[in-house]
Amino acid sequence: MSTQVLVLGAGFGGLEVAAGLSERLGTDIDVTLIDRNEHFMFGFSKLDVLFGRLTEAEASHPYSQLDKPGVNHVRATILSIDPVAKRVETDAGSFAADYLVVALGADLDPSATPGLVECGHEFYSIPGALAAREALNEFDGGRVVIGVASTPFKCPPAPSEAALLVHDLLVSRGLRERSEISLVMPLRTPVPPVPAASEAILAAFAEHGIDWHPQKVIQRLEPASKELVMDDGTTMPFDLFLGVPQHVVPKVVAASGMTLEGWIPVDPLTLETSYPDVFAIGDVTSVGTPKAGIFAEGQGAVVVAAIAARIHGSAGTLSYDGVGVCYVAFGPHRAARLNITFAAGVRPHGSYDAASETIANEKKEYGISRLRRWLGEE
Repeated sequence: MSTQVLVLGAGFGGLEVAAGLSERLGTDIDVTLIDRNEHFMFGFSKLDVLFGRLTEAEASHPYSQLDKPGVNHVRATILSIDPVAKRVETDAGSFAADYLVVALGADLDPSATPGLVECGHEFYSIPGALAAREALNEFDGGRVVIGVASTPFKCPPAPSEAALLVHDLLVSRGLRERSEISLVMPLRTPVPPVPAASEAILAAFAEHGIDWHPQKVIQRLEPASKELVMDDGTTMPFDLFLGVPQHVVPKVVAASGMTLEGWIPVDPLTLETSYPDVFAIGDVTSVGTPKAGIFAEGQGAVVVAAIAARIHGSAGTLSYDGVGVCYVAFGPHRAARLNITFAAGVRPHGSYDAASETIANEKKEYGISRLRRWLGEE
């Protein structure tokens, strides 16, 4: 009987595990990949949807085209996880395995910030991005505030990108001169591990008249007066609020007993949890890297190596190095590259490659190559 591997979640991390195990072991392994969604979507595509550069359909890539030896995709909602038995219950039945990989990401909780649901818009989900796009289309000038409710949050450069893209949109519609744009974040700089990137972003803000408000924690939004209230008592008026809501572990993961202080703790080098042969990768963990797909992908590769080594009765030789690349859009045709390392026991650090059309094309090719490898999309 072939080895059974159960992968929960078909995002960057889950797809990398499924593809990697298939490439290494083919039909000698039985991988069940469970996800409740019908389509895969890159996180960065939500900004394209928000600003009308892609439709929801254009940004969506169906899991139905996934056809890899040894991999079975199941569309189902996970109802419970038993990490001891390595067993899950879903609305499509029960599944058990020799190895369990939890890659369910982080959920959004807009209601955790009072007033956000009532008088603001989140843009980190597709429904939220579509609603925010409608609000932007109806906007006729005034005060736009992009605000981050709490840390950690997915794709740390995204709020800065959103501020720059709002500027471009308002310029194109002739509304910029009668509008203000502000970015409010709990962080001290836009990208703390890479000072050169933060400097470039802040220079772009200065060039485009975007107000930067660091180390501000949003306590609530007041619907009646349309203003933000910070935890230090200061306020900020807005006509349109685009927010990054609080991120939380999925409820089914919290109920499993695997979490500590809100997220799943793992060995930072192997990504194994405290449960033998149970791994967790990506945004659902507290491994210490940013919540971004590229890091989940790298962690997935380490898990593939570990499972393959155990199947073959050898010691795994690949340890997670915390290395990742993030792209920052400076307009529709230019992007910068951040090379970042979040290795265990080492202060986070990185380098910055200035925005160019070449890097924007590199980002596009990155997406194409992953879709080809993970889903067989041509």
